[in-house]
Amino acid sequence: MKELQLKYGCNPNQKPSRIFTDEGELPIEVLNGRPGYINFLDALNSWQLVRELKQATGLPAAASFKHVSPAGAAVGLPLDETLKRIYFVDDVKTILTPIACAYARARGADRMSSYGDFIALSDTCDAATALLIKREVSDGVIAPDYTEDAIEILKAKRKGTYNVIKIDPDYQPAPIERKQVFGITFEQGRNEIRLDDPALFENIPTRNKTFTDEAKRDLMIALITLKYTQSNSVCYVKDGQAIGIGAGQQSRIHCTRLAGNKADIWWLRQHPKVMELPFKYDIRRADRDNTIDVYISDDYDDVLRDGTWQQFFTERPEPLSREEKKAWIAKNTGVALGSDAFFPFGDNIERAHKSGVQYIAQAGGSVRDDNVIETCDKYGIAMAFTGVRLFHH
Repeated sequence: MKELQLKYGCNPNQKPSRIFTDEGELPIEVLNGRPGYINFLDALNSWQLVRELKQATGLPAAASFKHVSPAGAAVGLPLDETLKRIYFVDDVKTILTPIACAYARARGADRMSSYGDFIALSDTCDAATALLIKREVSDGVIAPDYTEDAIEILKAKRKGTYNVIKIDPDYQPAPIERKQVFGITFEQGRNEIRLDDPALFENIPTRNKTFTDEAKRDLMIALITLKYTQSNSVCYVKDGQAIGIGAGQQSRIHCTRLAGNKADIWWLRQHPKVMELPFKYDIRRADRDNTIDVYISDDYDDVLRDGTWQQFFTERPEPLSREEKKAWIAKNTGVALGSDAFFPFGDNIERAHKSGVQYIAQAGGSVRDDNVIETCDKYGIAMAFTGVRLFHH
């Protein structure tokens, strides 16, 4: 198959629409559903991300994509009981395989952004992973293969219309890529830079020059994630998974703040008060996510006022005070931070420090590198200048 006709492009008025290849056949097979233009953009970008994560770490990897940027990305490390609870998989009777753990982490880190996502898996989708996917609101999944049980589970999702794409794991695109804007063709070499090279962490201008093996792994995850995130972008990673991604901002400090706020929300979801919220038994998962998001924000009264809390809770919870939130966030440590280009000011480091960042990888090369280094030294942060820019558009 050299081409596949699509219903429409980015919007219903953009017709005709198709995907096609000039040479050979398309490396994908649609096993179920009818993926659209944006679905394929998410699928092909997210597949590249998880493939590189698997190559770099040797671990199964998963990504949750929305509008051509990752909402989450992770490798298949086991889940502790806390993560199982905040990712809503603590009630699953099936043993969670490594690829299922990777998906739970990728989908669970930023559940609000992942709502209606497209999923990528580096390894064969098994029944355990398919059962987790079936529970969530999602547009589709791409993977190198599927077990028979997984296919049957996924085909039953969304009344039989769920998008399931199989991709050839050996497919290698041409070294030159093209796109058109306003009738003009752009051409460039593909970004084939390897981000698992130990040399990336050799230029360490800070006083603290110690990167643990786990920190190097997390920084590689951050950089690979950024390689497929709309720029400007910043990524916070902890324990093998992205916990905050700031994408597509014109200002880098806004990226750092956005991603840091998401990392703080991920951590606040683990606060005892949040984990013990007395939700009504029949509340939907999406409503639970929205309620938690409001509860831990400054607008908590929107779900705690009389006449409203009764919709969500069996009894009115006590608010999570600003002081409690600040104290809890201060307990988050060991976070790694990657940036797709240099930090121009030390204010980015100040914001990152508030969310527990202890390790940083960024390109370097700003005229104010000395200010950035000085701010890292103030907090004992280890920072590497990779010399690599990762803009993606």
